[in-house]
Formats: sequence, C-alpha cells, structure tokens
Amino acid sequence: MVNASSPGEMAAVQVTADVTMKDRINLVRKRIDQAAQRAGRSSADVTLIGVCKTWPVDDVASAMAAGITDLGENRVQEAVAKIVELGEGPVWHLIGGLQTNKAKSAVDHFHLIHSVDRLELARAVASRAVATGRTVRILIQVNVAERSSQGGVAAGELSALFRKVRVIPGLSLDGLMCIAPDVHDLGSVEGTRPYFKHLAQLHGELQPEAITAGHPWRHLSMGMTGDFEVGVEEGATLVRVGRAIFGERRP
Repeated sequence: MVNASSPGEMAAVQVTADVTMKDRINLVRKRIDQAAQRAGRSSADVTLIGVCKTWPVDDVASAMAAGITDLGENRVQEAVAKIVELGEGPVWHLIGGLQTNKAKSAVDHFHLIHSVDRLELARAVASRAVATGRTVRILIQVNVAERSSQGGVAAGELSALFRKVRVIPGLSLDGLMCIAPDVHDLGSVEGTRPYFKHLAQLHGELQPEAITAGHPWRHLSMGMTGDFEVGVEEGATLVRVGRAIFGERRP
C-alpha cells in the first residue's frame, strides 16, 4: 500500500490571490506525478480534467491557456454555451448525472459521458448516437459508496448492466467512474482508498469481457480535489479536479 498525501500537502492546493492559474495547475500536475511514481505508474497515463462548473468562459479560457486540455461539466445546459463559445479544442467530459431527456444534447456536445448508470439512459444515448452516425464514448458510473445521495449503479448490479449495455450499437464502453464519500465524512483522505480499490477491482473483472466485445475499456475516472492522489495511486486514468484549479465553486 502506498501512502497518501500528508495534511501539509493537501493544504498546498488552497487557492490564494498570489498564486496564478498556471501555478495551481502545475502544482496539481506535480502531485499527480508524485502519486503515479509512488504507485510505479507513469503520470502520462493520467488525464487531468479541469472541472469548470459554475465558472464563466473567461476563467475557463484562462485554464486552457495555462495548459488544461480536458474540461468537465456537471450540467448539460450550463456547458453548452461554453462549448459553443470556446469552439474546437477542449475535450469535454460530462461528469454529472444525466437525465434521459438531456441525452440528445449531451451526445451532441460532449466527447465522453462519465455518468451512465442505467439501461434506459444508455439506450437514450445510443439512440442519438446511431441517429447521427456516431459512436459515443461512455463510462458506467458505479455507486461504490452505497449512498442514495450519489448516482451510479450498485456494485452488485454492475455486471448485469454491463452485459446489456455492451451489445447496444452506437456505444463505446471506455470504463468505469465513481465518486468516493467526502473526505471530511471519512475523517481522512486515506479513507477513500477502499472505494477506489473496489472500482479498480470491478474494472479488472470486466475487462476481458469488454475487450472481447470490442470495447476499449481503458479508463478509471476516480478522484477529485480532495482525494485525486489516492485515486492515481489506485489506478485512475482520469481525475476530475475543480477547486484546486479554479477555486471554491461559485453559487
């Protein structure tokens, strides 16, 4: 087992007025690199997603200018205006819950949808993909925390959902996503490790079947500002970081 960051390291990401956007991004990348090294991995295998929900286009453009290539949004409607204004370039990730009636817009605007958690939603996404002659990349969200307040299919129901979704035309299954319980609720960042380890185990169990069915099955989306280093140590290929880059969320 590798060691998580110390409280001092965790505090180092706090956004202050005298630290530039580029400084904050570089610090996050350094911490990703260090976590990857602790786990015997290459940080090149980890993509940093800048979560820009509630932040205006100017701030998002600043993050892009400072090196952020992947951006994450929670809500389809909020994201569309930014996507249209910023144009080609960023890779857009939908990381929040998705309603079936927003599936069409999500397919039209996002490169990867992290939050597919039920068959009805997978079918709605696939329907739009087929109608537009595309294959849409998705992750299946798993509720490893087993909390009703969080989205995701229950871990015990994942295999059944996976086997139904894997044969739907128009979908590329890229892997799994989860949200660990809040670090403050757990008492320490180390408390998130069993949840990330569980997701990685589920990913590994389904991988042979996914690959045989022709799906990439390459991603583990896990880890946010408070716990991304543990996520990287446990195999994350996508980390979703907002506050450590942009600051506290705007109302």
